[in-house]
Amino acid sequence: MALTKEKKQKSLEDLKKYIGKQKSVVFADFSKVNSKDLFSLRKQLKEAGCNLKIAKKTLVRIAFGQSNISFWNHIKKSVPGQLALVFGLEDEIAPARITNKFTKVNENLKILGGIFEARFIDRDKVLALATLPSRDELLGRLMGSISSSTANFVRVLDKIRGEKEKVAV
Repeated sequence: MALTKEKKQKSLEDLKKYIGKQKSVVFADFSKVNSKDLFSLRKQLKEAGCNLKIAKKTLVRIAFGQSNISFWNHIKKSVPGQLALVFGLEDEIAPARITNKFTKVNENLKILGGIFEARFIDRDKVLALATLPSRDELLGRLMGSISSSTANFVRVLDKIRGEKEKVAV
């Protein structure tokens, strides 16, 4: 269905708004995904602070071009008529992780690439990002490492002090 000029302009403005707020973007081909599954994916993404937008490739190219993010030459060969864009607004890794998890359940969704730190990354790098733990999990691991090192150090000092007291008695 053809879009009117007003609808195209509104869609372009919406895309530019999300592009301005995004921390990362994952591009996906959703052409064979049924609407029920797509709705389920939207719900999962929304819970993680992400957003899924569907747009015509011409509007996507224009919106990113006006936002000074150039990637079109890298992806134009594999882009279908319409493109699903998963915007990470709060967490940089969440769009890749959730989309990759969804592709394991629904093989019809295909990850094409993405944008991370204002640069285009190919499909393999998006999949590598998807395997990274979340920020909270990494912080938890760091705190665990720091506290266990400190606790071990305290135990060693306590043991040395206990041995010195035995020798003194």
